[in-house]
Amino acid sequence: MTKAEVLQLKMTATRVRMGIIEATHGAKCGHPGGSLSAADVLTYLYFKVMNVDTENPKDPLRDRFVLSKGHCAPALYATLAERGFFPVRDLPTLRHDGSYLEGHPNMNTVPGVDMSTGSLGQGVSTACGMALAAKMQNSGVNVFTLLGDGEIEEGQCWEAFMFASHYKLDNLCIMVDVNGLQIDGPTSKIMSSEPLDQKMDAFGFNTIVCNGNSMAELEQAFVLFDRAHGSGKPTCFLLHTTKGLGVSYMENVVDWHGKAPNDDEYTQAMAELHEAYDLLEKEAQR
Repeated sequence: MTKAEVLQLKMTATRVRMGIIEATHGAKCGHPGGSLSAADVLTYLYFKVMNVDTENPKDPLRDRFVLSKGHCAPALYATLAERGFFPVRDLPTLRHDGSYLEGHPNMNTVPGVDMSTGSLGQGVSTACGMALAAKMQNSGVNVFTLLGDGEIEEGQCWEAFMFASHYKLDNLCIMVDVNGLQIDGPTSKIMSSEPLDQKMDAFGFNTIVCNGNSMAELEQAFVLFDRAHGSGKPTCFLLHTTKGLGVSYMENVVDWHGKAPNDDEYTQAMAELHEAYDLLEKEAQR
């Protein structure tokens, strides 16, 4: 990527973060912390990698994305809105009566959502099924799924990992948002999954460890996923991220796993994000 392309992606990710704050503040509930940590990878995925069409969101030959950590729907909604699947102005209706933007992704109501998720561990299993179907049809479709590092405490995840390796799903990219925090506290204290890279290697994955908040490192990770096609090995990104990134008082604070900003906190968050956006815009103009 050129420097200009990186800056544009960073600006888009900042708008996604604004959308996350708009949505959770509007709902007066939700999960901003893990949504903010995932904003960069979702931006890169939807604006650089995935074959999707906002005019034909059900195209059978589209790539698929499954948000296995479905509680981070604000991040997916904000990304889809920025990509053009539905209006950005609808984000503050999150979780409102009558809104199509439910608390967890609903494939029946939200354009661009490929799978309804929320029960932890089940999304990755669905993604494996999608990837197997795509391989059987020789369709060229890639399947991506994002899990939380707390989510992988669910045994079903490891069954899915075995399935992916056994069926040689080299069109599947499993991404784990390793932000180190879950609802109860640090993952290292609740149920450590380390050494996660060695475990994924042992499960037969093409394992890539990178900074999930760096566009440059994400670019290299997706290049390595492309190169894995034909290898018979599924790919796993271990994305080291900062929970709550972009909003100073949310960063690495476990309390922001599952609560919304109040009016004062909303004002501060949006001010910080707008300041960050303005700086990126000025740099892009130079």
